[in-house]
Amino acid sequence: MIIEFIDEAVAAGAGHSKACRTVGLAPTTIKRWRTTPDVEDRRRGPKTKPASALSEKERSSVISMMNAPEHSSMTPDTLVPFLATLGLYLASESTFYRIAREQKLLSARGRTRPRKHRRPREFVATGPNQVWAWDITFLPMMVRGRFLKLYVIIDVWSRMIVGAKVHEREDDALAATLIEQCCVEQDVLRNQLVLHSDNGGAMKGNTMLAKLQQLGVMPSFSRPHVSDDNAFAESVMRTIKYNPAYPERPFADLAEAEAWVATFVAWYNNEHLHSGIRFVTPSQRHHGQDIAVLDHRHKVYLDARARHPERWTGKTRNWARPTTVILNPSPATRKQTAAM
Repeated sequence: MIIEFIDEAVAAGAGHSKACRTVGLAPTTIKRWRTTPDVEDRRRGPKTKPASALSEKERSSVISMMNAPEHSSMTPDTLVPFLATLGLYLASESTFYRIAREQKLLSARGRTRPRKHRRPREFVATGPNQVWAWDITFLPMMVRGRFLKLYVIIDVWSRMIVGAKVHEREDDALAATLIEQCCVEQDVLRNQLVLHSDNGGAMKGNTMLAKLQQLGVMPSFSRPHVSDDNAFAESVMRTIKYNPAYPERPFADLAEAEAWVATFVAWYNNEHLHSGIRFVTPSQRHHGQDIAVLDHRHKVYLDARARHPERWTGKTRNWARPTTVILNPSPATRKQTAAM
């Protein structure tokens, strides 16, 4: 049975030696079993404990020494010479390594241990100006290697771009000014808004964080290198770069970039039928005008079905207004949504 398991693992792509080690057998044992399949298992294991083996007390001393706070960042090849300098010998370097592997102390030690980043908190938006997301993207210039920085802030519930600004550099003070301007324009009150972003310097700079605290805006941040945590901002950035109207050549200067961005924002907010909000414009949804639009579409479909009921096998298209939008839904929320 073990041979069959190993053959199945090897056929699936596993290495033969690794498969043998996984079941706790040497490759030579498997080879012997294959040549003499009718002979009983002759493994007996060691009958006596090696004379050179460490005692339990000595083994405990090695483990304690590796776990000591002052040694937590040292690997065995560094720790053993260090102890020898202090006039202390507990075991060989290979023994240290073997015990470290058995105790699972070798994968990451001290400050080399990777940080654990928690999933961002789930935020539910039921209306505009409750949850915003923002990001910065690069706009290439004529001069090779030079880029302008486009700051974009989007309302997660309505998908409307509430703020967009082009600058020559990425700076938290510039971002703080844009955030304050958008809050004033949208009449955002204290403790009303959550602002989500990634972990860039402009997002987590002292000036930016101080401004958010002054405005009463709660900051939220993505995990490092996890673009899905800021999916709404990433989506609008993709729309910008892949829009048919995006210039084929780089921008000549800051003024040209600002003019194009203003044109894009006007189109995106007032003309773009966004698929995530039942194909209404972000501006219509942000200001509540989508209610009448969606209701009108629903009546059009009902009238069409009434005229030709034989062409309809079930319900009409769903034109119901999405009432909630979730930023970074938890696994439980994802599972519940998938089941609906």
